[in-house]
Amino acid sequence: MDKVCIIIPAYNESEGIGPLLNKLKSLGLSIVVVDDGSTDDTVDIALKNGAVVLKQGRNCGKGAALKRGFEYILNSDYETAITIDADGQHDPGSIINFINIQKETLADIVIGNRMRNTENMPLSRIVTNRFMSWIISHASKQKIPDTQCGFRLIQRKVLENVVLYTSRYDMESEILIKAAKIGYKIESVPIETIYKGSKSQIHPILDTLRFIRTYLALFFIK
Repeated sequence: MDKVCIIIPAYNESEGIGPLLNKLKSLGLSIVVVDDGSTDDTVDIALKNGAVVLKQGRNCGKGAALKRGFEYILNSDYETAITIDADGQHDPGSIINFINIQKETLADIVIGNRMRNTENMPLSRIVTNRFMSWIISHASKQKIPDTQCGFRLIQRKVLENVVLYTSRYDMESEILIKAAKIGYKIESVPIETIYKGSKSQIHPILDTLRFIRTYLALFFIK
C-alpha cells in the first residue's frame, strides 16, 4: 500500500483526531491532515502523531480542504487517495475492504455505505442521505446507496480529470456526478459508523440547498 495516502479534512476536531491517527498509524499508510482553520489543538495533535499537516488560512469548507489534499496527491506519486472524516466515526480497519473492492472491481471510486444499518443514525440524516443518494444515483446512472459518506477511495486518474468548483459538503456530490459523466466506475462497500452524540458540522437544510444548486448546475453540463 505504498502508493496510498490518507486525506483527513479537519476543523476543530481535537477530541477525535488523536485516537483516529493512532489507529491509522498502525496501518503504515501516509497520512495528510488538512486543517480548515481550526481554533483548537487539532494541528498540534496531528503533528505530534506524525501526520503531514496542510493549513488553510481560514475556514473554507470541507470541500476546499479535500481539494487541498487532492492537490497534495497530484503533486506526489500516490496512485490512490482515501478520504476519512476526522471525528472518529469511521473505522480505519475498513480501509483494507476499500482496497480489496477496488482491486476486485477495478472501480475508480469506492464509497462507504452506512445505510445498511441506520439504527443509530439521526433521522434527519437518514432522510437527507436517501434523498441525495436517489438523485445522484439517477444522475450518474450508477447505484450509489450512500452518496454523502465521506469515507472514500479515489484513484489518481479521477483527481487528474475531474475539475471541482464547489468548496463545501456539496463537493462530495459534485465529484461523484462529474466522475460518472466521464465514465468512471463507482462501487460501494458496507461500513459501520460510530455515532458519539457530538454535534454534526453538517447543516441539513443549508447543505441540501447547496446540493440542489450544484445538481441543477451540473445537470446542464454535457
